[in-house]
Amino acid sequence: MRHRRSAKNAQCINVATVDRNRLNLKKTDDRPSKSQLKREMLELQALGESLIELSDSVVAALPIPEELRTAIRDARHMTKHGALHRQKQFIGKLMRQIDATPIREALAQRQNSARAEAARFHVVENWRDRLVREGDSALEKFLAEQPTADRQHLRRLIRDAGTERESGAPPRVSRQLFRYINDLMA
Repeated sequence: MRHRRSAKNAQCINVATVDRNRLNLKKTDDRPSKSQLKREMLELQALGESLIELSDSVVAALPIPEELRTAIRDARHMTKHGALHRQKQFIGKLMRQIDATPIREALAQRQNSARAEAARFHVVENWRDRLVREGDSALEKFLAEQPTADRQHLRRLIRDAGTERESGAPPRVSRQLFRYINDLMA
């Protein structure tokens, strides 16, 4: 490391530090760094690879160009590792040429609707189990929430599902109860 001696105050200055500071002063533009560009590129490629796993009907509903749709379809049929890797690289290149925001939004909306459907399924499942387990007290609470329900039909299904559960029989009536509650909550 070289040092320069200043004539005025006779102190050592590290030349590498001076050069580094001079470079930092020059870099005032708003361009993203090379590392940031690479992270964005890899994220787009990962998004493109996730599209390969989706079904044809889901991909058809996404707002993507036909060339990308074809590349995704082709990637599904490739079995050789090298060919599949090259195809994923190609999909990544195509993803960099388009605006991926609508694709991300469509996938997020699809995921949110799937979560909502799963949550509704769990609510229906919990009501079914609670009705069979608790009987009339749970039935009154359910009817308060769902006033259009047929009390007699529901009571018969609950009774038969409880009997079915106690005897260890296949859950045929329990499924009927589930479908009835599901239809009411839809």
